[in-house]
Amino acid sequence: MLKIGLTGGIGSGKTRVADLLGQWGACVIDTDVIAHALTQPGGLAMPAIVQAFGAHSVRPDGAMDRDWMRARVFREPDARARLEAILHPLIGQQTQAAAEAAQGSYVVFVVPLLVESGRWRQRIDRICVVDCDPDTQIARVQQRSGLTESDIRRIMAAQAARSTRLEAADDVILNDGSTTAETLLARTRSLHERYLGLARA
Repeated sequence: MLKIGLTGGIGSGKTRVADLLGQWGACVIDTDVIAHALTQPGGLAMPAIVQAFGAHSVRPDGAMDRDWMRARVFREPDARARLEAILHPLIGQQTQAAAEAAQGSYVVFVVPLLVESGRWRQRIDRICVVDCDPDTQIARVQQRSGLTESDIRRIMAAQAARSTRLEAADDVILNDGSTTAETLLARTRSLHERYLGLARA
């Protein structure tokens, strides 16, 4: 089955693109959704997170306290490494299991840090980047999350530079500030048709 890696910076619109591809028959496997499930109440990662970070890392409902963890990870690089050491193997296992069970015209792996991780290139056939200028990213994320501009810039700084992502891309969907919903739909549809052709070949 054709395997596409879909990525883009925070606020680029990769989730919207993935949703469209999924509606049109692709099997979408979102590593962020998997990571979220692992850190929900009763999630597989929670015992190891409590052991590594203590009770402060957990909300009263039993989920990981994402705000607390975000602040900790930004302050202490080794905290990020410890969290990733817990999450990445579990995400990898669940992603692999989902890929083996995949039904659809082709598979789309949605991976925010696909380019940064360096682990994906050999596992997929093509990399698709949803591209967006930094000002638009900041505006979109502020609109949906309430994070401050400095918080968003810190998140962006931890992600690959726009130029690095574009260099790695086989396909690019531009979704900048001037892109309408209709234009994004048309660009995504065009790429979907190309992927269907490749999947058949």
